[in-house]
Amino acid sequence: MKPVGVIAKVKLEKSMNKTVLTSMVFALAVIVQVQGDGLLATSFENDPRGVFSELDNEVGQWNTTHGKTEITAAYAKSGRQSLRLFGGARTALELTPEFGGKTVSHVSFWAERWTAREPFQFRLYAQTEQGWRELYNGDETIRVGARFLSHVKIALPPQPVQKLRWVCTSPEETGVLIDDVVFHQPIPARIEQVAAQSPGVAPVLIRKPRNPLLRIQIDVVGSLEPRSVKQILFSTKPTTNPDDIASIDVFYTGNENRFSAGQPFSTSATPASRVIVNGDQELMEGANYFWVSYTLKPSADLLHRAAISDVRVRFDNGDEAVALSEPIVQRIGYNLRDAGDDGVPAYRIPGLATTNRGTLIAVYDIRRHGMGDLPGNIDVGMSRSTDGGQSWEPMKVILDMGPPHNQNGVGDPSVLVDRVTGAVWVAALWSKGNRAWHGSGPGMTPDETGQFVLTKSTDDGVTWSQPINITEQIKDPKWRLVFNGPGNGITMRDGTLVFPAQFKDEHNMPHSTIIYSRDHGRRWTIGTGAKPNTTEAQVAELSDGSLMLNMRDNRGGSRSVYTTDDLGKTWQVHPSSRSALPESVCMASLIRFSRKQSDQDDLLLFSNPAVSSGPRRHVTIKASRDDGMTWPPRYHKLVHEPASAGYSCLTQI
Repeated sequence: MKPVGVIAKVKLEKSMNKTVLTSMVFALAVIVQVQGDGLLATSFENDPRGVFSELDNEVGQWNTTHGKTEITAAYAKSGRQSLRLFGGARTALELTPEFGGKTVSHVSFWAERWTAREPFQFRLYAQTEQGWRELYNGDETIRVGARFLSHVKIALPPQPVQKLRWVCTSPEETGVLIDDVVFHQPIPARIEQVAAQSPGVAPVLIRKPRNPLLRIQIDVVGSLEPRSVKQILFSTKPTTNPDDIASIDVFYTGNENRFSAGQPFSTSATPASRVIVNGDQELMEGANYFWVSYTLKPSADLLHRAAISDVRVRFDNGDEAVALSEPIVQRIGYNLRDAGDDGVPAYRIPGLATTNRGTLIAVYDIRRHGMGDLPGNIDVGMSRSTDGGQSWEPMKVILDMGPPHNQNGVGDPSVLVDRVTGAVWVAALWSKGNRAWHGSGPGMTPDETGQFVLTKSTDDGVTWSQPINITEQIKDPKWRLVFNGPGNGITMRDGTLVFPAQFKDEHNMPHSTIIYSRDHGRRWTIGTGAKPNTTEAQVAELSDGSLMLNMRDNRGGSRSVYTTDDLGKTWQVHPSSRSALPESVCMASLIRFSRKQSDQDDLLLFSNPAVSSGPRRHVTIKASRDDGMTWPPRYHKLVHEPASAGYSCLTQI
């Protein structure tokens, strides 16, 4: 689970692709191709696609004696194809190999387990003239996921291998994928390449125990007389203040190029301008990955930077390789909420605002039973900072609709500061039973439809009112649902309060819109739908007093942008709509940034995962100096590059 990063104004989330695996017993056959340095390998690219019972290739014959197997083009670690094994019954797939007289010492492969459900067993056996023997037990190590997360390398018996057999047991109607099977010849190990790079732009976070700042890749050819890494040396320059760093750790993840803290290379190192980390890690054939991770002190300054440079690797024979010379520099941020905080497994949906006194108010879903959306046991939480985000008071629950908690959730918050009175408002959706996005229907009562609720603070976020239900003020009874757009709302220059909102009409079509109040929250009015099939929106006042509504568009590709000069009675398409701001379908943030001199000097700031398709990633802040007509690339700032980064919220401090 990823944390909510507040100073970076980014909600990080992770969405797991559901997958499953089957019961089977099989022996694996492969196409063997001669590659560099005498390796024998297949990625199943030359095999005919589809289900097979027999398959001849250069190394022998595949025989499916039970169950169902296929060559699939749906998934692959490399290339376009992989081996898929179906289940629901005992499945066996056998190979009588023909290695052309070559001596083979190891076999390696990438595997994907397609279910987290039990039972699950995964074993590898080899048959020689002495009979069958178990080579590998992967019951606890083969990982679930759609990216072939498990790399396995196993020594083969010294006697000639007659057959190989993988034995797998798992629930009905599931499967396993295998790709990039390599048979390794016994040649002496040698270091072919040492390189280091940043895992991607991302803030180094206070309250996050592991912040990978650097990834070192060491490529090895051969497996005889394996080589070892003895030292990793680097400088923390140009870190603004090395005293911001509490400790430094180095981790080894084998052939896996995704960070984990499972295997330390050494004990934690003491921060200094020059750091030497001692260890003893034997290298496997192929790519080997090491990671340098910083842990920050709670006192680390948010305006500082954390950095690493001059990275060197020293091997068992005394050789030294330069992995990186140019520095990697990252911002420092604050990990406000993380999985497990206060016993809560997940936090999502950030909102952020700055009060008239300069206090930061952060709001979010407290998802007490996991990552799932409403309906469910969800409350709205609030965190408060009076020093610009450097430190935060303990979380408060500001919206909790009471028992039964799993049928009375409230979430998707948005926060608004009344610039005239100083009051702080938070809006959210209350789902009594299944009255959220998919279960809400026409009507007005909580038993029929989702409810638009508010809570209010008149003491700068210290205390909060009981829920205020405004559903009857703004909902058309024919509509199936109405609620706020998550993030934040605004106070217009004339004192009008505006929340972004969304509704699903009688035909279940969503529309982005606004709600507004001209009497500081006593009465609320809703606008018309700006555009069909749009949802989570953000609103900003332009220099001419009109409102810009920047909308999540379910068509994908980019944001929709409309404007109104009559508080949502009518809408006009903005010239930037569906072209200027790429997005794959996500929530975003839009604020007016005041530079104090005059309204004409103000900027629009926008943040979202700036990709038109694929996983949410590359969260970027962009600036416009012409009321959103253009967003020049020179005003783009990438703040979080890796995947699993989506929802964000901006505020001016």
